[in-house]
Amino acid sequence: MTSTPSAAAGSAPAGEQSRPAESGVSLDHPGINELFALLAYGEVAAFYRLTDEARMAPNLRGRINMASMAAAEMNHYDVLRDALERRGVDVVPAMTRYASALENYHRLTTPSTWLEALVKTYVGDALAADFYLETAGSMPDEVADVVRLVLSETGHSQFVVAEVRAAVTASDRQRHRLALWSRRLLGEAITQAQYVLADRDELVDLVMSGGGLSQMTDFFDRLQNTHSTRMRELGLA
Repeated sequence: MTSTPSAAAGSAPAGEQSRPAESGVSLDHPGINELFALLAYGEVAAFYRLTDEARMAPNLRGRINMASMAAAEMNHYDVLRDALERRGVDVVPAMTRYASALENYHRLTTPSTWLEALVKTYVGDALAADFYLETAGSMPDEVADVVRLVLSETGHSQFVVAEVRAAVTASDRQRHRLALWSRRLLGEAITQAQYVLADRDELVDLVMSGGGLSQMTDFFDRLQNTHSTRMRELGLA
């Protein structure tokens, strides 16, 4: 994954920064900085999590796969840092405001086994992507392009499906245990998302603009439906 955003994600010409998108969200909406900062901290936290969990891998192939995903996270961080710098924002103090919620999520979902680490990588990160990508639909194109770029599929996580499915096919005990773990990941992800939204008015205003999350209950229902789909992909349904 390249660390350079697409041309559409670049800064708009002078005089167009305040022009609203069709959704009614303008490019100078303060919530955009908050969204980029939240994503940026998420990428850094994911990098350190993946490098730590790579040590749990039973073989070199697993460690390499985790390391590849960690490298992709830092490439995505570079995209977000550059996007914030174009908006005149220093990424480090901006993203530090979100440290508590994201670190709490990782602390409460620390895997104890390699298989738990794999499920968290596949399911936990996808839940976060569901949230961000849903909001992207109501953003100006320049903003939505950055969000979609940093959440795009790297292809590395597909090894997780094969390994987890093999393990749960061979052991009902593993299947039941990992299914419970997956539901825990869902619950903690929703809880931390609610904390973040409750704490940042600018972010709430942004994600609810244009009706993107105007029906919060419906959104969380969709989140659970996509989670169920991923459970089936992993053989955990």
